[in-house]
Amino acid sequence: MISICATVFDEAETIGPWIDGILAQTRPPDEIVICDAGSTDGTIEVLREAADGGRVRFEVMPGANISTGRNRAIELAEGEIVAVTDAGTVAEPDWLERLVEPLETDPEVGVAAGFYKPAGRNFFERVLAAVITPRRGDLEPDGFPPSSRSVAFRREWWRKVGGYPEWLDICEDLVFDFALEDAGAKFAFAPEAVVAWYPRPDIRAFFHQYRGYARGDGHARLYPDRHALRYSGYAAGVLLAKASRGSWLARVALAAGLAYHFKSSFARVLQERPFRGPLQAAAALALVPVVVVTGDVAKMIGYAQGTADWLRAGGNEGMRSGAREL
Repeated sequence: MISICATVFDEAETIGPWIDGILAQTRPPDEIVICDAGSTDGTIEVLREAADGGRVRFEVMPGANISTGRNRAIELAEGEIVAVTDAGTVAEPDWLERLVEPLETDPEVGVAAGFYKPAGRNFFERVLAAVITPRRGDLEPDGFPPSSRSVAFRREWWRKVGGYPEWLDICEDLVFDFALEDAGAKFAFAPEAVVAWYPRPDIRAFFHQYRGYARGDGHARLYPDRHALRYSGYAAGVLLAKASRGSWLARVALAAGLAYHFKSSFARVLQERPFRGPLQAAAALALVPVVVVTGDVAKMIGYAQGTADWLRAGGNEGMRSGAREL
């Protein structure tokens, strides 16, 4: 039995297409179970209509964070194979079929990592998605670490690691992935199991999202080297910018550093082509440094906030003290 589980909050605009995409699968799930965190925008009404049609089971759990909502949906589900994805995505018709194939063909596989592609409802979203969406080459051969936009796992492994970490409000899927890896779960990559996902609709919402991601990194002590490198790089850039007023060598070094920093993002936009016509192409390329710098600044602020939270809590034990036992 295969269960699709998700948690949602104020997703009235996206939950309908999400359900439609799941129902259109070449391999339909045996059940769809959703935990709503107390939506007030009409999401619950959409879920109630779907439930009346026998398509969805759902429970409202006001105030649940992502981990708590996912864990509750999984608790309510009956399948021994659990597929997880997010509202705000639309699954390709063969997503579930391809995602569960490694689990059904190899009993040693505990986790199947699917993939995702950028999408967008407007020009900004398309450009943003092209810049920030990882490519297959960015992941390990087994798809590690999978995003919970597109992942499936055996229930026994979810139980073994205690479920998603409820003490984290964000970055919970990464901590869950690392717990599975540490527990010895075997991962398999299913790169053709694809969902399209939609990023934030404007630069302000993107900033808040990335600040939240990095704050979660600080809470969970994830990627300290990566964050230290970002701080160091921007500090060096500021020093070079000051020195460039009187030194051509500093100007050359600053230009080379900026070109290197933006290179992969420009390449993604040129590869994905989220624009129509030369004017939009120019605008898309002009947006690249804005998106990259906004994301970097958000991460630097968020990681500092998360680290401060971690210190105030007294470290790892203090951060985890609110976790619920499954």
